[in-house]
Amino acid sequence: MNKHKLDIEQARKFDQNDPLATYRNEFYIREDSIYLDGNSLGLLSKRAEQSLLDVLESWKHLGIDGWTSGDHPWFYLSETLGKQMAPLIGAKPEEVIVTGSTTSNLHQLVATFFHPTGKKDKILSDELAFPTDVYALQSQLKLHGLDPDKHLLKVQSTDGHTLKETDIIHAMTDEVAIIVLPSILYRSGQILDMKMLTEEAHKRNILIGFDLCHSIGSIPHYVKEWGIDFAFWCNYKHLNGGPGAVGGLYVNKRHFGNRPGLAGWFSSQKEKQFDMEHELTTANHAGAYQMGTPNVLSIAPLIGSLSMFNEIGMQKIREKSLKLTSYMIDLIQERLKGYGFIIRNPVDEEIRGGHIFMEHKEAARICKALKENGIVPDFRSPNGIRLAPVALYNTFEEVWITIDKLKQIMDEEQYKKFENKRGVVA
Repeated sequence: MNKHKLDIEQARKFDQNDPLATYRNEFYIREDSIYLDGNSLGLLSKRAEQSLLDVLESWKHLGIDGWTSGDHPWFYLSETLGKQMAPLIGAKPEEVIVTGSTTSNLHQLVATFFHPTGKKDKILSDELAFPTDVYALQSQLKLHGLDPDKHLLKVQSTDGHTLKETDIIHAMTDEVAIIVLPSILYRSGQILDMKMLTEEAHKRNILIGFDLCHSIGSIPHYVKEWGIDFAFWCNYKHLNGGPGAVGGLYVNKRHFGNRPGLAGWFSSQKEKQFDMEHELTTANHAGAYQMGTPNVLSIAPLIGSLSMFNEIGMQKIREKSLKLTSYMIDLIQERLKGYGFIIRNPVDEEIRGGHIFMEHKEAARICKALKENGIVPDFRSPNGIRLAPVALYNTFEEVWITIDKLKQIMDEEQYKKFENKRGVVA
């Protein structure tokens, strides 16, 4: 962002010229709070609330007939929302399904596509991956009788915060069968070059998939164009689907016909499902990678939430997100200089996601002080502070107030009244 006079009046001018400003009114926002944790759990929108109430009404009035009747028949809801979600990641409608969770979907995809043969028996990940991905990959290796210490390869970070694509490519040896990487690193917010990494993996006959948890709803994707084999994600962060919302997965159309590694009743073709046969006839689209009955009440809020994303388009969301994070970086660099904060995000907008990540030796205490001042951050052990100004409901004025409050907390040493230790849920 170009340098401006960094005062609150300038922030208010940015808000006056914000084409997405009216969408803030779509969300439930506490007047006494600034919410900057949308990259962990997005806020409830009025549309999401209404779509949940609508589904409850269909249960109330239709009972079991809600599976095939009403405005949102439950039997087809995962596929319907998959089609609506596909434009967010640049996929074909039939390549996306709303199902499972981040972890269960990763298990499904690795169980489907990881076939260790001869010396090609390694999974490649990275040392900065979110823990659930590592746990799932370790489990899948063990199910094949393989030792995770030997067969799970992790690309090392040179600075403890970011990854170099050249290091990832160097690790793509002829022993690697499958690669699972984050689209955006959950701590530093670095965006990996998914297109280039996919091209390099395919040159070496390696399948590659991405964890989109911190990118879907935050940045545009072109997974079909890039040739990515598979992807998985949660829907409760930037997509505002609610706590524990049903997740999603993508499978490139060229892989249709592969039997799911973890089959279940909802892997079936819809027309055959109630034939109750013991021989599975798999769906000929991404729905084949579902397992059990969808959690309808945890899917319902996405009906309302996705309507906003498709109304706006990911490009406009990304544009505002970058302006917000750039403005926050400018404020941090000018107003918090000398206070011990270190910005760990990439400065380059092309490779920076939708949140700011700073380190400070007193991070846990500072986060508690921010909360006492009505600002909701996210602490990441051991010394990280994540601040996520979300395009749909945060303002430039809120960004200015946050950094102003943070300066006041440091000047007055307010953080010292707290223990420098995280809570149970950071």
